[in-house]
Amino acid sequence: MSRLVSPPIDQFDKLRQPLTDGERIVFDLFNAHLPIEWEIYLQPHLNGLRPDFVLLHPQVGIAVFEVKDWNLQAMKYSVTERTGKSPVLLGEKDGKQFSLQDQNPIEKIYRYKQEIHELYCPRIDGKSGFAAITAGVIFPFSTDDSIKKLFSKSLSYRGMDKYPKYNPLTGAISVQSGDINSVFPESIREFSKFMNDDLAKDLRNWLVEPDFAATQRQPLELDRTQLSFVKTRTKSGYRRIKGAAGSGKSLILAARAAELLGEGKEVLVVTFNITLLHYLMDISVRWPQSAGKTRKDITWLNFHFWCKRVCQENDYEEEYKNLWTENENVHSVLSVDLPNLVSSILDDSSCITSSYDAVLVDEGQDFMPSWWNVLRKVCKKDGEMLLVADATQDIYGTANSWTDETMVGAGFGGKWAELKISYRLPLLALEYSRKFAEQFLPKDTVDLPVAEQSELNLFPCTLKWVHTQMESTAQVCREELFLLATDAEPDLVSIPDITFLSDTNKRGISVVSELGAKGVKSCHTFSEDGRESRRKKMGFYMGDARIKATTLHSFKGWESRAIVIFIGQSVDKKSLALIYTGLTRLKRHAEGSYLTIVSCANELIPYGKTWPNYVEKWPTRQFHSDVFFAGAQNTPVNCDVMSKY
Repeated sequence: MSRLVSPPIDQFDKLRQPLTDGERIVFDLFNAHLPIEWEIYLQPHLNGLRPDFVLLHPQVGIAVFEVKDWNLQAMKYSVTERTGKSPVLLGEKDGKQFSLQDQNPIEKIYRYKQEIHELYCPRIDGKSGFAAITAGVIFPFSTDDSIKKLFSKSLSYRGMDKYPKYNPLTGAISVQSGDINSVFPESIREFSKFMNDDLAKDLRNWLVEPDFAATQRQPLELDRTQLSFVKTRTKSGYRRIKGAAGSGKSLILAARAAELLGEGKEVLVVTFNITLLHYLMDISVRWPQSAGKTRKDITWLNFHFWCKRVCQENDYEEEYKNLWTENENVHSVLSVDLPNLVSSILDDSSCITSSYDAVLVDEGQDFMPSWWNVLRKVCKKDGEMLLVADATQDIYGTANSWTDETMVGAGFGGKWAELKISYRLPLLALEYSRKFAEQFLPKDTVDLPVAEQSELNLFPCTLKWVHTQMESTAQVCREELFLLATDAEPDLVSIPDITFLSDTNKRGISVVSELGAKGVKSCHTFSEDGRESRRKKMGFYMGDARIKATTLHSFKGWESRAIVIFIGQSVDKKSLALIYTGLTRLKRHAEGSYLTIVSCANELIPYGKTWPNYVEKWPTRQFHSDVFFAGAQNTPVNCDVMSKY
């Protein structure tokens, strides 16, 4: 039997946040001295928190540790009491005193312990259940006496000094001597009446390393055709690539950007969706030939922000603002007025906007030809222009503007380079995505994904269609998100891997509110204020330690192994293309992928009933997964599961 360590030990040197010297010493201590049944989780994604270590034993208990590499001699540390508030940790150097309270490890472990008890293990036995949770701090390079003296007031304020074996505070002597009994007194236990396998499973969903974190350590794998596009350019420098969902268009673009950076080129990457930029950045860092810092050294902008930047840096800010105040026709502004203004600025000899050796555009079907032609003006002579697209995902109705005549005027000649094979979708999801496209999308724009010939359905996939009523959609969506964590078999789905996609901003707000009422935080882009929503989109990325939630529009180009999608009552041509886009966001995974559709659209019921699991839910009985998040204070909404999942 081997110990469960997440991430695996052989990946330690590849972690995006490398272990500190102290963390490595502490890991070696735990790994050498703890019984093999103790599981070790490093820097787990815990609903927005990131403790250094969490230890788990299904029959004994849970332990969370914060490790501090501090040298208490490097500056003066002190803890000062405050009336009605927790004591504040202060630092003093060169005669200047400053607060370090945000780094106070006692406050951190106190918060970890409270949340583990109340949220992550809601089935644990009341206050007595605290006895199954150890929360400790380890200072590998400071003396035991000095740290206990420093933090005595903090421990006393939180009442943690009364139970030292559950709240150990240890230093270098204990660590260096391998004294596991001092560092973690409860490790000697063989059994606890407050701990069991169900409680351990509740917590593992939060602790297991997310798929996106493991993926970020893997170099990009491209087939021969994809690699040729990354490593070469056309004679003219212009290349257009089309392909079905999951065929690697974005991989090629991001890898090509990194490849050009490695050649010393100035690169601009442009998208329509703000959120897509983070995904492309995450891909580019996995290309080993970048020879640079791709996030910093490549310019990543969505088209409208790039236009705004051009106007601002050339002192045309008023003209830019006037476009939106003087014309109520947004389509006209986007398709004509804005590109005309930017074009005129770029044509002016006094323009100071940067030009680039390469301009690469992702999700080109969302672009208008006028946008592309404006971007051509910042591409240097003999530079490179790349356009990748999938007309099947034409959610804005712009793909048809790219006629053959327009393509010639945009600098292209010859045929599109094509990608056919989908490497993203598991086989079952691919089959049902194709069925949807064949049944609902225009035949002249459909570019269907094709499975690998060698694929033998090695990637298990669970598909579920839930039909419900509009008044209960927020609760049903929340229920289905929780089910991804509790019912995934045989393997666990990490909570931060779970993604919710909504067809509207309004419905998305109601769902994240439902999650919040259960104590579950989410990284989302929803807001009633447009500016606030755009700000949130800039901060939306898969590396966040919370459940992800955004619109179907904003997730186009992304992927996830565990998705819940909400579809409203009305469906039209654009919304059908949007639904298809959502269906193709599922990422295959050796340990299973999960896609659940929550729909109120009666027109889609016949199609939904063809799915392996079809469910109808109506508000009459309690959601059966509420026990998983029973620590929440609100009363659960009832629901009747008409057909068992």
